[in-house]
Amino acid sequence: MSENNKPYRVLLYYMYVPIDLPEEFASEHLRMCKELDLKGRILVAEEGINGTVSGTIEQTDRYMETMKADPRFAEMVFKIDEADDHAFKKMHVRPRKELVTLRLEDDINPKEVTGQYLSPKEFYEAMQDENTIVIDARNDYEYDLGHFRGAVRPDIKAFRELPQWIKENKEEFADKKILTYCTGGIRCEKFSGWLVKEGFQDVGQLHGGIVTYGKDPEVQGELWDGQCYVFDERISVPVNQKEHVIVGKDFFTGEPCERYVNCANPECNKQIICTEENEHKYLRGCTHECRVHPRNRYVKEHELIDEEVSERLKLIKENMAEVQ
Repeated sequence: MSENNKPYRVLLYYMYVPIDLPEEFASEHLRMCKELDLKGRILVAEEGINGTVSGTIEQTDRYMETMKADPRFAEMVFKIDEADDHAFKKMHVRPRKELVTLRLEDDINPKEVTGQYLSPKEFYEAMQDENTIVIDARNDYEYDLGHFRGAVRPDIKAFRELPQWIKENKEEFADKKILTYCTGGIRCEKFSGWLVKEGFQDVGQLHGGIVTYGKDPEVQGELWDGQCYVFDERISVPVNQKEHVIVGKDFFTGEPCERYVNCANPECNKQIICTEENEHKYLRGCTHECRVHPRNRYVKEHELIDEEVSERLKLIKENMAEVQ
């Protein structure tokens, strides 16, 4: 291992390919991953596989070799990130009805219909066409941490809400070239295909997603602002190798910030961007109700007594009054 290499890797991958008996496949695949001492999250459906796993260089090499030895996954493309440690705490392989949840009455098969694949360089060039609209195919909290400059932010909390949002705003996108992107490419495969079926004439998708775009030696992540949200312990990864523009804003103060935490109220669990200082100041609660919730995890973690909580709440109320 060279001095520049980190001891662990994170593999991100997906493939739309028929898998018979996904429940049995998931059980066998979990056994194999545990034998390799991998950790991660893998979804298996009749339409294919979607996963992120972490392990040492040797473990991830063996995993990729094993996958490619299966004729179904021989052409699998793995996106590889170096890491200092595991990006997950456990190993899960779960069967699902869909790899990405759209819940369409007439489901999209990306093997039959999908938008035009664009390389990072092609996507970079197409974004600068004045007749082009770039639509982020991710959730709002992912966009808020980082996005392509000028991209449209759909007002959605979950991917399955995206088709309805497009229908409600269809006039904005009429007669435009539409580009769409997501983290690794899997959501765009279906979303771009849905756009084509809806009658949009010129639809392109970023092949390989944001992760591939950031590693491309030609574009080097240019025109991306902020960080890329990822669904593991890392929370975010850098994309733009030329400049770093912070677009995230602290939930409480609006100051530039790129640190995500979950609301301490387990019944809320909302993801919010906030500084470590404000996490402590506001008891990691996104609302007053969450701060005073009897199961507030911040209060329990820091073993705060009632008097301390009351004093914090009093200070918060005073600060808010000053702002108003």
